Amino acid sequence: MKHIVFFAMLGFALPALGQAQKPEAAKPVAKVEMKASTKPAVARKASPKRQEDARHCLDRPTNTEIIKCAEEYL
Repeated sequence: MKHIVFFAMLGFALPALGQAQKPEAAKPVAKVEMKASTKPAVARKASPKRQEDARHCLDRPTNTEIIKCAEEYL
């Protein structure tokens, strides 16, 4: 009877032992010091075109032209 219990416990323990260990997180090579901005972040003033439809910008031939056209609506 003890052998049956032993093998049953072994059957439950082996899959848990066979799981791969989680790799350690990569440590940063060099510390990068970031300076805190002395100026507070300034929110953009909402343009009067903000509520208008800018879908016509998608008809432009290149991505840069689309972006330039759509920036007017931000």
